Amino acid sequence: MEMVNYIVVTGGVISGLGKGITTASIGKILQFYGFDITAVKIDPYINYDAGTLRPTEHGEVWVTEDGGEIDQDLGHYERFLDKNIPKDHNITTGQVYYAVIQKERQGKYLGKTVQPIPHVTDEIKSRIKKVAKEGVDFVLVEIGGTVGDYENILFLEAVRQMKLEGENVLFVHVTYVPSIPTLGEQKTKPTQHSVKLLREIGIQPDFIIARSEQPIDDVRKEKIALFCNVHEEDVIADPDIDNIYAVPLLFEEQNLSKKILKKLGIEGKKKGKRYREWKDFIDGVRSLKEEVRIGIVGKYFDIGSFKLFDSYISVIEAVKHASWKNGFKPEIEWIDSKDFERNEDNLRILDKLDGVIVPGGFGLSGIEGKILAIKYCRENNIPFLGLCLGMQLAVVEFARNVCGLEGANSTEINENTPHPVITYLPEQVKIIRESRYGATMRLGAYPACLKKGTLVHRLYGKDIVYERHRHRYEVNPDYVEILERHGMVFSGKSPDGRLMEFLEIPGHRFFVATQAHPEFKSRPMKPSPPFDGLIKAAKRLL
Repeated sequence: MEMVNYIVVTGGVISGLGKGITTASIGKILQFYGFDITAVKIDPYINYDAGTLRPTEHGEVWVTEDGGEIDQDLGHYERFLDKNIPKDHNITTGQVYYAVIQKERQGKYLGKTVQPIPHVTDEIKSRIKKVAKEGVDFVLVEIGGTVGDYENILFLEAVRQMKLEGENVLFVHVTYVPSIPTLGEQKTKPTQHSVKLLREIGIQPDFIIARSEQPIDDVRKEKIALFCNVHEEDVIADPDIDNIYAVPLLFEEQNLSKKILKKLGIEGKKKGKRYREWKDFIDGVRSLKEEVRIGIVGKYFDIGSFKLFDSYISVIEAVKHASWKNGFKPEIEWIDSKDFERNEDNLRILDKLDGVIVPGGFGLSGIEGKILAIKYCRENNIPFLGLCLGMQLAVVEFARNVCGLEGANSTEINENTPHPVITYLPEQVKIIRESRYGATMRLGAYPACLKKGTLVHRLYGKDIVYERHRHRYEVNPDYVEILERHGMVFSGKSPDGRLMEFLEIPGHRFFVATQAHPEFKSRPMKPSPPFDGLIKAAKRLL
């Protein structure tokens, strides 16, 4: 194929429908046919990137291999496609306007009046087309938000222009078909209105993906097709399903990949072994019976009366991947660390778990509760995995309760701690003082040299590993000697030996922590080694 094919995914009716899963699943079914796929996420917010967004605002902040702080949908793309996706595959309103204004200041527009059309739309198109230069067959472009949002009009206009200019562009519109209990039927009117808005912008969808609680019936398909100007066969049912990784199979059952290829004039391609591998994987997961119970000790992210678990989505997926590989159904228990601060007797609930994770954290509430949970796991031989803040607190707990360093803490939590076992890197101090928070942390993949003979080295089976980071604070080098003297082993360090990347406690069933976020590199059929180790230890397979 000479020309790159673009598949633009838009959303209607409500946000949070699962456009990211839909986009990733379309990519997956095209991979089944041997095509090289990549994806772009457009976020219409004015933030330059997701780095300064609270998880309650926008879910988890995904960190790319090259240090981008992105919307969590890039995580879905990476997990489904088993492919690292770089930070320039995320386009935000902030980035686009910043670039346009810089060009205007530099006189690049030759004295013209700089306007949304064509200058902003040209900038958007150039960023999308830049991704296509990577030599891929398909570029999937997910436009965040919903049609009708004021903030994504220019992005929709840009992709409309791409089609007009002769690019191979297909439009997929994801919409919601609600079932109203009192009426006892599915209603298509929201979809009709959503598509009407899209067509007013000049975009006619090629496919409509109908998200719903139950599969949509033929009556509803016929109605959507008639009022939305699509063929009935191009209305694709996307009901709630037991496993998000089964969505590609759901689409394949409806021949979506063949329909896409036919519209693009690509004939004669056959499914390869990837399809059979994926189907066998899903069939295997669905047949699992025995459970493994893993507790995630953090804090709920409250939004009004609701709880948002998206803040930990990559941790949850990594637990699933490792559990499935080892033949278990994961049962995840959410544990609010503040419960332990209110009453230490509540720590006994940890006895009922097979393993415990203390993940990275946001904000300082519940810290002492997390430290209590880590202490309980260490003293009671409960398999434990600490991630980022979880590692830092494991160091704090060990310093206080094993090394006898009373009042030991992180300077993030207590600037005046007598024993700052976790502290800033010196180069971060100036950044903090100047309140420059965007993209100033240790971000992206960094190497760790693993100590031979350690559990961590055994888990990875390598001398050097690269895991992704997102943090400012580090283990204070001044305290490494006393921590190691009392039995903590730093099993992974930066190549210069200055930064502590992994720790473990020998003799414990499984007590491992890392300054990194290994969850970001976990894949459905290739689980992250520390998570794999936790599940194995939880079921005494290690």
